[in-house]
Amino acid sequence: MAELPVLVGAHVDAPTSLDEARAVGIHAVQIFIGDPQGWKKPVLDFEGGPTALREALGEAGVTAYVHAPYVINVASTNNRIRIPSRKLLNQTLHAAAEIGAAGVIVHGGHVTADDDPGQGYENWYKAVEGAEIEVPMLIENTAGGAHAMARELSSLEALWAAISAADGFDRVGFCLDTCHAFAAGLDLATVLDDVRAITGRLDLVHLNDSRGEAGSGADRHASLGKGLIEPDRLAALVRDAGVPAILETPGGIEERRADLAWLREHL
Repeated sequence: MAELPVLVGAHVDAPTSLDEARAVGIHAVQIFIGDPQGWKKPVLDFEGGPTALREALGEAGVTAYVHAPYVINVASTNNRIRIPSRKLLNQTLHAAAEIGAAGVIVHGGHVTADDDPGQGYENWYKAVEGAEIEVPMLIENTAGGAHAMARELSSLEALWAAISAADGFDRVGFCLDTCHAFAAGLDLATVLDDVRAITGRLDLVHLNDSRGEAGSGADRHASLGKGLIEPDRLAALVRDAGVPAILETPGGIEERRADLAWLREHL
């Protein structure tokens, strides 16, 4: 079986993460630690706890990433959202460090129509400044939202300008989601250069096709080759990015195997 030119993994369930990795034939996984839709302190669902998973990952030669809970929005001007978000993000970073994760992926968040976007960027600066970034924190671009912090290139530029002055900025990276970029209306032919020109780096790709139209703002992932992104363009993104890629496509083990087969054919 042909080797892929980059490390490719998939989002899997934490308790069965290594079993799924072996079944699919991948050497990277992404997991949630705790409830992705809740505010409770992250608790790893893996027999033996964080130490056991860290050792098992090392023995299997599998790289792990952690996706932060979806509820986190450190940009928010609402104290009841922003303050718990910062706390939960820090707890997630610590939990990820316990398993030896390569990074924590967190969405850029948003402000409301009544807010000054500049306050959202300032809140991001404070979040980075106040965080104990024990593993790299990778900010992910989002598909929709007129007041999102990391949807448009202009908003991403403003975000990076704000956080670049924070202590710990050197531990902040970027995760490009291909479905989100397409749905946001970004030009996939130039997006890698565009992002690197702003952030100076690219750390991870979330590799997803899109069921939504270009520019629709719809976060609707599709299996590779089953969506609306031009196949050669999607494959070129993976090849040219040159960084690990994580599949967040629908389905289970068989669908993941089909995604990998698609990648091998197109790369």
